[in-house]
Amino acid sequence: MLEKLAFLEEKYKEIEEKLADPNLYNDPAAAAKISKEQKELTPIIECYRTYCATEQELRDLREMLDGKLDPDFREMAQEEFTAAKEKLTELEHELKILLLPTDPNDDKNVIVEIRGGAGGEEAALFAHSLYRMYSMYAESRRWSIDVVSINETELGGIKEISFVIEGAGAYSRLKFESGVHRVQRVPDTESSGRIHTSTVTVAVLPEAEEVEVDLNMADVDVDTFRASGAGGQHVNKTESAIRLTHRPTGIVVECQDERSQHKNKDRAIKILRSKLYDIQMQEQASQIAAERKSQVGTGDRSERIRTYNYPQGRVTDHRISLTLYKLEQFLNGDLDEMIDAIITADQAEKLKASENA
Repeated sequence: MLEKLAFLEEKYKEIEEKLADPNLYNDPAAAAKISKEQKELTPIIECYRTYCATEQELRDLREMLDGKLDPDFREMAQEEFTAAKEKLTELEHELKILLLPTDPNDDKNVIVEIRGGAGGEEAALFAHSLYRMYSMYAESRRWSIDVVSINETELGGIKEISFVIEGAGAYSRLKFESGVHRVQRVPDTESSGRIHTSTVTVAVLPEAEEVEVDLNMADVDVDTFRASGAGGQHVNKTESAIRLTHRPTGIVVECQDERSQHKNKDRAIKILRSKLYDIQMQEQASQIAAERKSQVGTGDRSERIRTYNYPQGRVTDHRISLTLYKLEQFLNGDLDEMIDAIITADQAEKLKASENA
């Protein structure tokens, strides 16, 4: 590990030299690429340099302790030595995590799709609650949110919704939200007070770049139609909504939020490209999962990942067996404690797999 870190530090120094050369900025693309490399390496190098400084501190303290010291000074040096040793262990663990392979999609924007599952109107109402939850979380992180298409019910629920969240690290924070979300609560229409169980499916896709997917528009049927909402709301009198059908895969994408047909088509193509990219990712994930289990959950859309229990005010993530008794705050977008725990568990699994490899 230390040899690899020493190599990375040399590479980091070379990057710094390149960035100091004014001629580099004559090629904006090259400058952006090198700046990105620097940004990715900076946390590793900073941690490694702190590790080296702490290691040197330990050597100096060991020399002092091996020499002649008065009792009071020896006690103080011993305390510093113990503290530095603990710090070095922590830094070593942090470096191992920083050296784990990174997900190339982590910095990307995401496309989120929420669909009501079992439970009829109750599932649709909870789908609306989840959309509100993710919207509030995005707002708390100063990300922007843009609804692409929505199919609402008469009672204020959502049969299905597709929206884009744009912001730094959006995919890294939300990628583990894909799966089946289960809700247990007493519906307003239930006179006997019986608890109903409903399900909602969530899919989180990284927004794909044009170069990542070979999309041939000759394979795509393009249809236009009038946008509409529940109860006749938001009816568009012109055919600005777009439906794309990708014949080879059967994927259908609709976009009706924008007033302009051109904008709707551009957005729909982006989503179609991301869905095709997701298929590629799922195939790769299946191959990896067949070889090792170093991941939280399977990424399978049918996997039940979380239960929201209203009577008990709790939310439970089944992949890491974590229960938080703060359902109201959670549904108001306070997701960081859960997301941090899932990311930590995923890192621990990957670290364990790398050490056993």
